[in-house]
Amino acid sequence: MKKMLVFLTIVLTSNFADAQFIKEKSISAQIGYGISVPYDSFDDIADDGFYAQGELVLKITSWFELRPYAGFIITNSNGKDLNNNPTYEKAESKAFLLGGKARLRAPIPWVAPFIETGIGTSIGKFETLTGYHSFDKSGVIYHIPFAFGLELGKDHNVDLGFTYYFQPSVKQFVGAFAFGLTFPLNK
Repeated sequence: MKKMLVFLTIVLTSNFADAQFIKEKSISAQIGYGISVPYDSFDDIADDGFYAQGELVLKITSWFELRPYAGFIITNSNGKDLNNNPTYEKAESKAFLLGGKARLRAPIPWVAPFIETGIGTSIGKFETLTGYHSFDKSGVIYHIPFAFGLELGKDHNVDLGFTYYFQPSVKQFVGAFAFGLTFPLNK
C-alpha cells in the first residue's frame, strides 16, 4: 500500500515539475453512462449509473501521453438481470477514482484510435453479491484502469470510448461508455 501511495503522489505532483519532455498540457473532462459488473455471476447482471472524470493530459509525443485522473462513479442495482428477470445478485459502487494512466494513440489525423492503462485507487462503498462472492466493503481499494476508443477532430480534442476499472479485491469491475472534451492549457 505504501508503494502505491508513493506512486500516486509522484504522478499527481508531476504537474508541478516543468520537465522538458512534456510537449503540451491539457485538461480532459469526461462524462458517461456507468456500469458495474461482478467477475462471476449466475445471472447476467450489470448495474448502471453515472460516471464523470477529469484528467491532466501530459503529452510526451504525438502517440504517447501520461494522464493523472480524478473522477467518480455511482451505480445502483434495480433488482433485475440483463434479461429483465428478478435477481438477488448485484454489483454496486459509489466511489471516488484517483490514479494515473498512460495512453498510446495512433497518430492519425481526425480519427485516432487509443488504448490506455495504469493503476489507481477507488475510495468509497462497494457491494458485490452473487452466487460466488459476497463483499460489502467501504474504504480504499486499488483498481487497474483500462480504456480504448477514438480521439476525434483536427486537434484530437474529442474522446469517445469505453473505460473500465478492474477492482480485484471486491470481484467486480466498473466502467463507462464516455464522451470527453480536451482543453489545451498552453496554447
